[in-house]
Amino acid sequence: MEQIWPAVSSLLVGFGAFALLRTLFVTLASDDLDQDDSWRYDINRINQLRKISPLYRTFQPLVDLLARINRKFFPDSVPEISRQVQAAGLPRYWTGAEYLARCELIAILLAPLYVYLCVEMMGSAGLVLASVLTIMTAWLLRRRLASRAAWRLLVIKRRLPFLLDLLTLLMEAGSTFLQALEDAVEEFSDHPAGEEFGRVLAELSMGKSRTDALESLRARLHDDEITSIVGSIIQGEQLGTPLALLFRTQADVLRIKRTQRAETIAGEAGVKMLLPTILVMAATVIVILGPFLLGFIYSDFMV
Repeated sequence: MEQIWPAVSSLLVGFGAFALLRTLFVTLASDDLDQDDSWRYDINRINQLRKISPLYRTFQPLVDLLARINRKFFPDSVPEISRQVQAAGLPRYWTGAEYLARCELIAILLAPLYVYLCVEMMGSAGLVLASVLTIMTAWLLRRRLASRAAWRLLVIKRRLPFLLDLLTLLMEAGSTFLQALEDAVEEFSDHPAGEEFGRVLAELSMGKSRTDALESLRARLHDDEITSIVGSIIQGEQLGTPLALLFRTQADVLRIKRTQRAETIAGEAGVKMLLPTILVMAATVIVILGPFLLGFIYSDFMV
């Protein structure tokens, strides 16, 4: 009897370990979900999202629950987050509500660590600080998305004039628009500008018109300068203006705007440097006059 219990205990431990590993394997597996005719597009999107995001694959029910809550309580923010996901170059399988749920989920997963550290340092009052840190984590992840989208837009606008110049040269040399766009995308394949125009090329290859493909580009980036440029190209094409001339004109416009933006930043630099300059001058005065002032004060006390 004494020999049976260790064997039974070992068997139960082994079965428990097997069940745990199998559960983790099934949870983390990226197998495609079953499809039906009514929601085929959404199922395909979720399958791709499960493949590229281990976090979504592991906590999919919780992400879906948080996404439904976000769509209900943040209806104005969700479209803006969707646009920023596109502008930041993140996988387009994320919806705005799901990406916000991802940020919230990361904050929730970090919450126990915050509670442990804050309670250890401050006692029960640390629960308030842990709650604040959890909310701040979700907010910072949300701001990081906005900053990433803004930076990528700036990088695109810096390189866009060169891409338009290349399109102009290729079309003036006799290439069609599709051939010129394909060569330009290949040349800028490692740059966000090439990625965005690569999507334009893919949409044109699937049968979209130039106007619709450029409208999709404008909707994805949603930047004032790019919106103006794309709008001018669409209008010029509708009026029959040669595309090479349009691209050359818009490249010049982009360079002028970049020069104006640099002049604006240079003009603001003087105002921004005013406060540090005053602080440095005050510190210099204190360092120079401080010893004399201290000597004068102490000499009066000695007398």
